[in-house]
Amino acid sequence: MTAPTQVSPVPPADLPGTLGALRAAGHHYRTVKQEIRDNLLARMRSGEERFPGIVGYQDTVLPEVERALLAGHDMVLLGERGQGKTRLIRSLGALLDEWTPVIPGSVLNEHPMHPLTPAARALVAERGDELPIGWLHRSMRYGEKLATPDTSVGDLIGDVDPIRIAQGRTLGDPETIHFGLVPRTNRGIFAVNELPDLAERIQVALLNVLEERDIQVRGYQLRLPLDLLLVASANPEDYTNRGRIITPLKDRFGAEIRTHYPADLELELALIRQEADLVAEVPEHVLEVLARFARAVRESPSVDPRSGVSARFAIAAAETVAAAALRRAGLLAAPAAGGAASGAGDPVVRPEAPVARVGDAVSVTSTLRGKVEFESGEEGREIEILAHLLRTATAETFRGRLAGLDLSGFTALVAEGEVIETGELVSSAELLRQVGTVPGLAKVLDRLGLGDAPSPEEAAAGIEFVLEGLHLTRRLGKDVTDSGRTVYGGRD
Repeated sequence: MTAPTQVSPVPPADLPGTLGALRAAGHHYRTVKQEIRDNLLARMRSGEERFPGIVGYQDTVLPEVERALLAGHDMVLLGERGQGKTRLIRSLGALLDEWTPVIPGSVLNEHPMHPLTPAARALVAERGDELPIGWLHRSMRYGEKLATPDTSVGDLIGDVDPIRIAQGRTLGDPETIHFGLVPRTNRGIFAVNELPDLAERIQVALLNVLEERDIQVRGYQLRLPLDLLLVASANPEDYTNRGRIITPLKDRFGAEIRTHYPADLELELALIRQEADLVAEVPEHVLEVLARFARAVRESPSVDPRSGVSARFAIAAAETVAAAALRRAGLLAAPAAGGAASGAGDPVVRPEAPVARVGDAVSVTSTLRGKVEFESGEEGREIEILAHLLRTATAETFRGRLAGLDLSGFTALVAEGEVIETGELVSSAELLRQVGTVPGLAKVLDRLGLGDAPSPEEAAAGIEFVLEGLHLTRRLGKDVTDSGRTVYGGRD
């Protein structure tokens, strides 16, 4: 599909309004690739961020992208789903000039100093320096198409307009053509997502665009030297098996760049923090559990590695956990500390603040299993596999964050046959009442980054994490009641 329709910003009033004023201002025509090269070098020299919002590629993918842009190469990005290929491609638009001059009404965004069509050349010759010019914002110089089997040459390149033929124009007249997405992005960046899904006969139509920079429509050739940067994305599996990029088209791309998932846990966490739209507070230790969970799923032998596990998996998991906390807050209310009475003699009630706990992560094993492609032999065991990997991630986070702390105060809570109940609909006040004063709790909350004065909900989140970690390291028993509550007691 194409990029969403945008409304072009209003150009500043001090920009030249005629071709003569443009020349007087010292403007020189540059191709798109020259423009991107100059702006990229300017950002490098100033230290300005070149690709805002791109996480985890600073030392791997981005240097390759920069080399391709400086060389003036069209490029194809290869990587499994959810590696940020489209996000990276869209960020290239920021390297264009903010405003560029165009001939008003030109569907090809023709530069007044470099007209392409006969009509535009005639207009420039007729009006000369008095030619009015318009200004195009860089946000309008990006085009995108999701490759699908039903994509036609007319969609990408263009087709003859029968109405204009009926009006008496000749077939060789460029005015008879309704231009497709690629020519309409002239003097900009055009992206083809999932290029191997494009039928091979349609890929052939891009050959001249990439090399000769002209287009062919309905058997006759138009010498319209297009000026654009063409970027494509592809999944390596599709690239070699299900679909393929035809060899002549691969040869015309100047750079083939492999993308990847976040290389380490910190980058995975940074991506979740940046992208997740959280409706509730999610403590750092819960985010770490989800990041480790996503990485464990990605590395599991039960999961098809050719498909990959999208970065959207961890992002959606964080959003789901936050939603579970918000749901709990909507269903529960906690008595204020001290049980102060209201004017009517009733205890003051403080709403439960939405703070996620590690137990809220259990829900993601069922809601997100559709995002994972399992090996054929694992049919029917999907939730079981995900639940095991989630427990593994929780245990690793527990050991990583609380290693070396004395947690005997927590195990002592159930040493004499008592139990502690928690669960999705157990309020923080109820959990704190069961636990009471625990030796070492302050150090635990500090290690978890919950601060010196955590809220009751944050303290409950820390306590539940410790209880679950002690269970996973075989120091506490655990049972789940028919009502869905989790009961922690002595060792199994």
